[in-house]
Amino acid sequence: MFNSSEQLILGLTIIIYFIFLLSMSVYIQRKIKTYDDYNMASRTVTLWPLILTFVSTGVGGATLLGYMENGYTLGMGQQWIHITMMAAVIVLAFFLLKRIRLLGEKHNMVTIGDYTALRYGESARIPTVISFLFAYCAMTGMQFVAIASILNLTIGLNMTAGIIIGCILLTIKTYLGGLKAVVWQDVVQGTMLTIGIIVLFFVVIFYSGNWSEIKANASSQNQNDMLNFLNITPNEILIYLLTLAFYQFIRQDVWQRIWAAKDLKTARNGYGLSMIIAVALGAMTVFIGVYAKFGLNLDIAETPLVYYNVIQNVFPFPLVLVMIIILLAAVISSADSFFIAGSSSIANDIIKPNVKSDNQNKMLLYSKLSVLIVAVISLVLALMIPGLVDLMVTGTAMSVSGLLAPVIFGLFWKKPTKLAGNIAMWSGLGSAVIWQILGHPFGLHPILIGLPLSIIMLLLVTFFGKKDYATA
Repeated sequence: MFNSSEQLILGLTIIIYFIFLLSMSVYIQRKIKTYDDYNMASRTVTLWPLILTFVSTGVGGATLLGYMENGYTLGMGQQWIHITMMAAVIVLAFFLLKRIRLLGEKHNMVTIGDYTALRYGESARIPTVISFLFAYCAMTGMQFVAIASILNLTIGLNMTAGIIIGCILLTIKTYLGGLKAVVWQDVVQGTMLTIGIIVLFFVVIFYSGNWSEIKANASSQNQNDMLNFLNITPNEILIYLLTLAFYQFIRQDVWQRIWAAKDLKTARNGYGLSMIIAVALGAMTVFIGVYAKFGLNLDIAETPLVYYNVIQNVFPFPLVLVMIIILLAAVISSADSFFIAGSSSIANDIIKPNVKSDNQNKMLLYSKLSVLIVAVISLVLALMIPGLVDLMVTGTAMSVSGLLAPVIFGLFWKKPTKLAGNIAMWSGLGSAVIWQILGHPFGLHPILIGLPLSIIMLLLVTFFGKKDYATA
């Protein structure tokens, strides 16, 4: 894909970029004095950094590589990912965000485990942590693999070596700077990837010709359905809605940023504006994939490489180099957000309740050690499990199955009891895991089993079980 001289230039540029990010973490580390500094960016994040960190977390390597490949292979129907996502964003922004922010502000919350413990008792932390670690360690491991893939394709580095290098570099930068470093690095990376995707989108349209030419090319290949936004089954739309979209309501990285904002207005405006940008960027990547097939007329055998083929087709090498760094920025900006979300769960919901310490220095140390624990688990997953994307999707399904009903019902309805919340979490999580292990009997996705069961158990125990209402 790249000749030896291009590989050398790419390798040097990637090294310089990593040194830049590590230097930022070292600099920011000097300003981190407390547990809140590390896990919540001191709760003082202003509007533009908040917008860009939301964008950077939402638009990762899976967006650039996965959505573009989906557009190329499956067509415009994949825009339903973004339609369902936008619906979820609207619900969160207008109906959930204020309640989440005020609760977090009042109780100085760090994780969703703090909320479930307040609402359903300390025992609720356990299923909450299990749900999140399953998803976030898989997502972090997937980013190690994504970095390794970039290094493999650009400089020919062995995949195993690339995974280990990606793990080491991401662990060091996250260990040093915590969420504060993540936010300020996202200012740089979010700006880069936003501009990069928009430029690529318009350049691809320019080279592809008008829509009538696109339609003629699709027709000549007998693939007119690829241009149809309804080229997707209702079942696929439902799964996107229940997993990727509904997961937005219980994403720990989203809740942490809502609490990290300096005030409610900043949280609301930052989230709303950033999600409009993120969803638009995701939609553009699907368009680019479709246009690559019927506009640029690229014949790509290895479809995971659509992004690389597109940028090499429309840009000279110096701009290809820039677009590779933008891809790397997209991967890293998502990875460190998943990293800190997972490590916060360990520090805040496992270690802190058991050591019962309010010492800021000690809890800061535990937070950094938690980063190392997440690194080890994620590295093992990355090295041992080839289907990390499937594991990530499964992980989000488990989280939604176990947590969505207790969290959403609990935010707005006082009747669900502590026992009802705990049973709903365990029944939803457990049934979804079992259904996954059984291999999706009757062709039903685990989310279609776990989420309804969680809701049913929450309601049954609330109405017919012992009354032990929480105070939240």
